Amino acid sequence: MKPTFMKMAFSKAKLLLLLVGAGASIAATAHAAAPGITSTNGTAATFLLTAQPAFLNQPDGSSVYSWGYGCVAGSTPTFVPKAITGGACSTMQVPGPTMVVTENQTVKVTLTNNLPTAAGNTSILFPGFQVTSTGGVTGLLAEEAAPAGSVTYTFTATTPGTHSYYSGTQGDLQIEMGMYGALIVLPANVPAACTSGLPAANVQVELAHSESDFRLAPAAFDHDKTCYDREYLFQWSEMDGNIHNEALAQVTARAGCTARAPGCSLEVPTEPYHPSYFLINGRSMPDDMDANYEVEYPHQPYNGNPHMHPGEQVLLRIIGQGRWQHPFHEHANHVRILARDGNLILSATNADDLAGAPLFTTTTTPGQTMDGIFYFTGRGLNWDMYAHHSGTDAADPLASLACHPDSQGYYTINSTPAAPYSAVNYYEWCQDHNKPLEVNPIGDVAGGGPATLPNPLIFTNGAWYSGSPYLGPDATLRATTTNSYTTTAGGVTTTTTTGCLPTVGQTAPPNCSSNLPSNVAANPSNERGWAFMWHSHNEREITTNNVFPGGMMMMMLVDSR
Repeated sequence: MKPTFMKMAFSKAKLLLLLVGAGASIAATAHAAAPGITSTNGTAATFLLTAQPAFLNQPDGSSVYSWGYGCVAGSTPTFVPKAITGGACSTMQVPGPTMVVTENQTVKVTLTNNLPTAAGNTSILFPGFQVTSTGGVTGLLAEEAAPAGSVTYTFTATTPGTHSYYSGTQGDLQIEMGMYGALIVLPANVPAACTSGLPAANVQVELAHSESDFRLAPAAFDHDKTCYDREYLFQWSEMDGNIHNEALAQVTARAGCTARAPGCSLEVPTEPYHPSYFLINGRSMPDDMDANYEVEYPHQPYNGNPHMHPGEQVLLRIIGQGRWQHPFHEHANHVRILARDGNLILSATNADDLAGAPLFTTTTTPGQTMDGIFYFTGRGLNWDMYAHHSGTDAADPLASLACHPDSQGYYTINSTPAAPYSAVNYYEWCQDHNKPLEVNPIGDVAGGGPATLPNPLIFTNGAWYSGSPYLGPDATLRATTTNSYTTTAGGVTTTTTTGCLPTVGQTAPPNCSSNLPSNVAANPSNERGWAFMWHSHNEREITTNNVFPGGMMMMMLVDSR
C-alpha cells in the first residue's frame, strides 16, 4: 500500500523561498545537522538493518516505489546528536540509516533481506574497509543475504571521516532503487586545539545564547586543523521514475513466486537512463527544507537546510550516491576540502598542513565522499550587516554596540578588550562596523550607504525581510519589541505602550520602524537569517519531473543571535 502521508503540491510559502535571490532574508525550518544512529554492544558498534520496499513522497504529488535499508523492527538504536529530538528509524528509509561509529571501533552490521522475493539477493559494500562476512551466500562483490535470509558484515573503522555504503548486488538496479547510505567515523583522539581557545569559542557563544550543539565531535579528523562548529551531511542522488515503475510492475506480476524458481526474478532495464527526480538526502526541494523526521516523509527522515552564524567553521560531509556526477554549488564562499574518501589531503612538504583545494562546486562522482569546511563572515561587504547605529536607547542592544578588532580584524575573544560570549555581534568584521547599508533608509540608520532597499512598508517588498536583522534598520527589534512613548495634547500628557508594528490603517508609533507591513507578522526569531541558495549547477537537476523549481536546491541561512 502507498503511505498515508503524501506531499501533493508546493506550498505558496515554499515557492516564495525560491524566488528570493542570494542574500535575501527568508525563513527556514530546521537544522539539517548530521542525524544518525549508533548502537554499542560491548566494544563493538552493532547495527541490525533490513532491506525493504516502500514509497517515497515527492513534491509533485507522486509516490515513487523504492527499496532501501532501515532498522529491524524492535531494534533500539541510540539517535545522535542529542540536540535533534524526535529521532526515528523505520524499516525502510532513503538514504539508509546514517551509522555513527568511532575510529578503531569494531563494527558489526547484520542485514536481513525483506525485499520482494523476485528481487533476489541483496548485500552491502563498505568501501575502504577490510570486511569479513558470515551467514550469507556467495555473491560477486560481497556475501549476500538471500530472500528472507541474513548476512553479517564485520570490520574495523580504521579511517575517520565520511564514508558511503551501498548495495553490492545488481548495483545498476538496487542502488537506483535507493539502497545506499552513510557511515560517519569520528576521530578517536580529538586534538586539544579543538577544545580550547578561539577554535572552541564559537560553541561557547552558541551556549551563551542558549543554542544547542549539533556536532557529533569537535573535530572531523585526528588533526588540529579540522576543528569545526557545526556539521551537515548531504547525499546527492537521482531517480529514474520509469525504472521504479517497471520494478513495481514486475514485482507485482511475480508476487508469491518461489525464490530461485524459474521466472522468479526481475529483468528491469536500466538503460537508457533518464532521471526525473534529483534528491538531497532522499528529498527534493522544497521538501528538503522541512524538518528532520517530519511525519510527512516516513521513509525520508533527513532534511537538507544548513544554518550557521558568521565566523563558524561548518563541516560539510558530502557523498555522491546514484549514477550521475553532481556539481553542487554552495553560494557565499568556496568549500575548503579536508579529505576525500576519508583520506586527509596533506601538504607534500609539511604533514602538519592541510592542502585541500577550495572548491567553487563540490562535484562528486558516484560513491565518492568528501569532507570540507565552509564559513561566512560578512567580510568585505562594505556595510554593517548587523545594522548597528550610534543611538542612545539603553533598551536597544544595537545602539553603540562595540566592535574591537583582533589581529585578524574580527571581534572575538582575542580582541582587546575581549568580546564576551554573549555579544550579539561576536565575530563581526570590525572594518564595516556602523557603515549603513541604505542610501535613503526608513528608520534610524544614517544615510549614505552603498545600496537602497525597497520601501519596507510596501507589501510586495516588505514580506521578504521576515524580521531579519541583517537587512534594514533594526528589523528584528522593531518588529517584535514593545515601545513606550508619550504624547501631549491640550495640556494632557499620555503614555502609550505599543508594539513597533502599526495596526492596520494606522501609522507606526514614534521611534519605531519595521521591515514588515502592518498586516504581516514577523517570523519566529529562530527562523530569521540571511539566506544563500545552495543548488546543483546542472540546470536539469534543479527541477522535479522537469518542472522548476525543485530537485537539488536548498537554502543556507546565516542566523543572527
